[in-house]
Amino acid sequence: MTGPTSGPASGPVVVLVGPPGSGKSTVGAALAERLGVGYRDTDADVVASAGKPIADIFLDDGEPLFRELEAAAVRTALAEHTGVLALGGGAVLREETRALLADHPVAFLDVGLHDAVKRVGLDAPRPLLIGSPRARWRELMEQRRPLYTEVARTVVATDGLTPDQVAEAVLNALELEKA
Repeated sequence: MTGPTSGPASGPVVVLVGPPGSGKSTVGAALAERLGVGYRDTDADVVASAGKPIADIFLDDGEPLFRELEAAAVRTALAEHTGVLALGGGAVLREETRALLADHPVAFLDVGLHDAVKRVGLDAPRPLLIGSPRARWRELMEQRRPLYTEVARTVVATDGLTPDQVAEAVLNALELEKA
């Protein structure tokens, strides 16, 4: 049995999930600094393993291959990484990944469309938002929100907050102690 400040016997001290624009990368780095641990992003792991950007993986190889690479990256990171881990927005789509997250302290960084647009512009190269980015983002959130909520021990609304404020909210919600 693990306590709220210890996390699982091994693995990340906190895992961040959420849609594009929720602040996973920025908040993750801030949390890692506050906790005195390393930061890892599974999207960066996928890019490193594939040797090309995620948008190119989608275009050249298709979403199914990307999801395979993503699932492998998540499995590896959950087993190896002991700091703050940020998952790609769609990682929770796989039942296997959701099952793996059950034993980890997961925070869902929730964000509304307005703040997401301000943060990422929704014109960045995001393959799943091609076409009408706002409409696609809404569709993705309708599909993914229940999955984010399913895996999360806490939900932190990020709208109108700075990354430091969100990091503080995650620390408090998961009862994590600063370094």
